[in-house]
Amino acid sequence: MKASVLDLRRRMAEVLKALDRNESVKILYRGRERAVLVPVGMTQRKGRLVKEHAAFGMWKDHDQLQDVAAHVRRLRKGRFHAG
Repeated sequence: MKASVLDLRRRMAEVLKALDRNESVKILYRGRERAVLVPVGMTQRKGRLVKEHAAFGMWKDHDQLQDVAAHVRRLRKGRFHAG
């Protein structure tokens, strides 16, 4: 199924029904494909498992993220932090 951004707003029930039928939904913005919604039950797309995608787990080996709260505080600290 193809759906525009406006369809997502106005005809979301139809989009959800297509997902219930295990159809993927191509999202179009100004006539160009921008994204694909895939039902949760579909674990494979084009023969690859989702968990094998390069984006998953790419930060797991970073030392900065051992203490997530400290890292977030460091990110939120201003550039000219006084103190």
